[in-house]
Amino acid sequence: MSEKIKVGITHGDVNGIGYEIILKTFGNPMMFEFCTPILYGSPKVAAYHRKAVDSQTNFNVVNSAVEAVPDRLNLVNCCTEDVKVELGIPTEESGNAAYLALDRAVKEYRQGMFDVLVTAPINKKCIHSDNFNFTGHTEYIESELGEGNKALMILINRVMRVALVTVHEPISKIASLLNKELIKSKISVLQHSLKTDFNIEIPRIAVLALNPHASDDGLMGDEEEKIIKPAINECQDEGIHCFGPFPADGFFGNKDYRCFDAVLAMYHDQGLIPFKTLDMDCGVNFTAGLPVVRTSPDHGTAYDISGKGIANEQSMRQAIFTAIDIIRSRRNEAEISANPLSKLFFDRRDDSDKLKQLDSDDDKE
Repeated sequence: MSEKIKVGITHGDVNGIGYEIILKTFGNPMMFEFCTPILYGSPKVAAYHRKAVDSQTNFNVVNSAVEAVPDRLNLVNCCTEDVKVELGIPTEESGNAAYLALDRAVKEYRQGMFDVLVTAPINKKCIHSDNFNFTGHTEYIESELGEGNKALMILINRVMRVALVTVHEPISKIASLLNKELIKSKISVLQHSLKTDFNIEIPRIAVLALNPHASDDGLMGDEEEKIIKPAINECQDEGIHCFGPFPADGFFGNKDYRCFDAVLAMYHDQGLIPFKTLDMDCGVNFTAGLPVVRTSPDHGTAYDISGKGIANEQSMRQAIFTAIDIIRSRRNEAEISANPLSKLFFDRRDDSDKLKQLDSDDDKE
């Protein structure tokens, strides 16, 4: 049996629901069959939340991920003993505690102490400081662990995958930030991720327009004609199966996303509003394009329900499962690349599965 994946988990904002969803996730002992978790946080804060939500989940305090043991929720202390918890209230102290955990996790990942990183929600304003001058996890992790690569945010749920060209940018700046090369680069990273991280041999990518009705032939802007269409055309010339630009409202309203492996949206709310409306509970945020596999729940700190014991842990659990699946997919891809003959086996197996499905469908008709 192969060694379990070691999952580094940061505790996020200590005044939010991060600890609750982590404790609930590992309150199910079956989770330890899939991974060895290492929580970067504070024993004192963990105990506080454990009592607040009446959790029975125990944790094993270790000095670093090297000491992590299987079948336990291991906890690396990253904070001072006097860290103060104020449930439901964003504070500078809660932001600093979130940063300290993230910083320690990044350092131990660099040393090869764990395999994948899962981050609990932070408050972007609280964590902002001289040490964290970024608009979110994605940008920080790109800077610290990207090795010169550019990150792509992909949101994944049971219905669709949505990637973003621009992420945490004001709406007033989006049009000026778009250019052909940026869109081409995002399409290219998305295609590579779909193949390597999700085992999709020939991905189909839908690209959304920026303007209403895809500008109606220039009546409401020219970004489609001057930027987005040329980017799509050039990517198609390079063998990428991408299509569009599609008007966002009709695309989601007609459920056209069911015809594609992923959707590339021009900005945050264009892609995430339909994504979260259709299936938020199991949504996962994946930072594609980087050597590190990093995922997180697709929700925020949820201060309004912090400490009440009613937070839904499904997104955290799915974030962990997704990270495990992706690292295994990457390792399989690397193994196939090292031994090209093994690709014949995988291709034949896939074709066999497809034929079985076709036979099954024929029997139903």
